[in-house]
Amino acid sequence: MATPIVAGWAAMTPYPKIDAIVETYLSVADVEAPGLVEGLYLEGSAALGDYRPGTSDVDFVAVTASEPPLEVLERIHTRLGAYPFEGCYLTWDDLRRDPSELGTRPRAHAGKLNPRGGLNPVTWHTLARHGLTCRGPKPDELDIWHDSAALAAWTDGNLDRYWRRLVNRASHLASPWGLTCLGGYGTVWVVTGVARLHYTLATGEITSKSGAGRYALEAFPECWHRVVDEALRLREEDTALPGVASAVGGLSEHFGTPRSSLYGSPFERRRDVLAFAGEAITAAHKLYASR
Repeated sequence: MATPIVAGWAAMTPYPKIDAIVETYLSVADVEAPGLVEGLYLEGSAALGDYRPGTSDVDFVAVTASEPPLEVLERIHTRLGAYPFEGCYLTWDDLRRDPSELGTRPRAHAGKLNPRGGLNPVTWHTLARHGLTCRGPKPDELDIWHDSAALAAWTDGNLDRYWRRLVNRASHLASPWGLTCLGGYGTVWVVTGVARLHYTLATGEITSKSGAGRYALEAFPECWHRVVDEALRLREEDTALPGVASAVGGLSEHFGTPRSSLYGSPFERRRDVLAFAGEAITAAHKLYASR
């Protein structure tokens, strides 16, 4: 018999889509490998109160007693197909350890299983402070590793390792990220992404995309408020998806009647998106250096 979802869990979120995805996953996992998934927790937007049914993934951490067989995990995620259920597989012992010491672990992304997925301390900190329990003990009943200095160091490194590189690539219009930043998805991803890291270095906490946008309105000068408000508008509308079709469809934001965008053209918006990102990255590095 499949192990049930923790009693009352469904009432913790107002989103039937999340409940359906979690129930489907657990049903599939329990058929393929009864007893394998001993703990299941949600992190990301679902745990941080910023889930958007149209554009958000459901981010998970699945916990097993020992290293799970990859062929079983591949069968599970093949059966799930295109469900937006993305996350990693850890053991109970992994939760007690610094992720930098663990190397890689299986990670599901975009409907496929990567047997050597990367890990980062944001997952551990989010799980410890905000994780939603679908199966297993509650996070506050577990010994979950957390280290504020390690989180800050990783965040500072990620500013250049990921975000500065992305901004540099996006500065060339005829590039995948250059074109992506003409659309709503690139606006939300970049503006809230760098603001989230600035928030973490300023507070030691983790926040959502929308939370990062609201924080940026307080932390950055007024000259950046329009692009932040634009990112918040797009996040709230819940239609900004990756891909060319979404970007092309979003042109009506600028040229339709009535015009919903705060910008007259996607090129003007892209300019501010990249400029804000550069400013936020520099400011975040200064925060870390002043610790």
